[in-house]
Amino acid sequence: MHNVKANGADIPALGFGTFRMPGEDVLRIVPKALDVGFRHIDTAQIYGNEAEVGSAIAGSSVSRHDIFLTTKVWVDKFRHDDFIASVEESLKKLKTDYVDLLLLHWPKMDVPLAEQIGALNEVRKAGKVRHIGVSNYSTQLMADAVALSDAPIVTNQIEVHPYIDQSKVIAAAKETGMSITSYYAMADGKVFDDDVLKEFGAKYGKSVAQIVLRWVIQQDGLIALSKTVGEKRVVENFDIFDFEISTADMQAISALARPNGRIVSPDGLAPVWDN
Repeated sequence: MHNVKANGADIPALGFGTFRMPGEDVLRIVPKALDVGFRHIDTAQIYGNEAEVGSAIAGSSVSRHDIFLTTKVWVDKFRHDDFIASVEESLKKLKTDYVDLLLLHWPKMDVPLAEQIGALNEVRKAGKVRHIGVSNYSTQLMADAVALSDAPIVTNQIEVHPYIDQSKVIAAAKETGMSITSYYAMADGKVFDDDVLKEFGAKYGKSVAQIVLRWVIQQDGLIALSKTVGEKRVVENFDIFDFEISTADMQAISALARPNGRIVSPDGLAPVWDN
């Protein structure tokens, strides 16, 4: 495991995500992930499983201080007072007095961005949050957030997989010292039927999932969120630090990107994406 350094944050490059993961699965699989070696756990208010994530961490053999814990404020809590109260509720559910990273989950602008960023900074100053970031932001919104924030923005969590070209957002993040945290690396399962990725799996003696996760974290400044409820897959997903993909093969995987590759773009939440 290596860490990604971004504006003062030291973030494990491979995280364990809990999106669409029922509470009972969280209680079973998060301790397994920690046992295997994961030290970066990602959840969100809207996932409805913060309490189970907190219980899993509290009941594990790994110290809370050795875990990089991320959660996200949902868009209906962006008003200042609602925001502050929601963070307190998240901390209570997570059974901790701080999170390592707090993100604005989607750029819903019925609340001024200055108010949202101001609330992020407030909870950071209060010690409730070590680092702050955004999620699903375009390059313009990233620039706006950076300009409005007293504290550094350490990441933008976005959709990253072989079928979408996020080079503009990645380059913009790098210019400001930010990292990119990738979700949906498996492209909602599409990668498993890809002949190119299967060939690379055979070449390197790895699974398609391992090839894709390695492709993500081998890019400078990128963090990958893996997700599974299967114990064997937890072990497999973590086993990506004993090989390196060649420069030519990295480029070949990136070349799988296509103009219509974006999967996640919910009406009423998604910004105007970069081309």
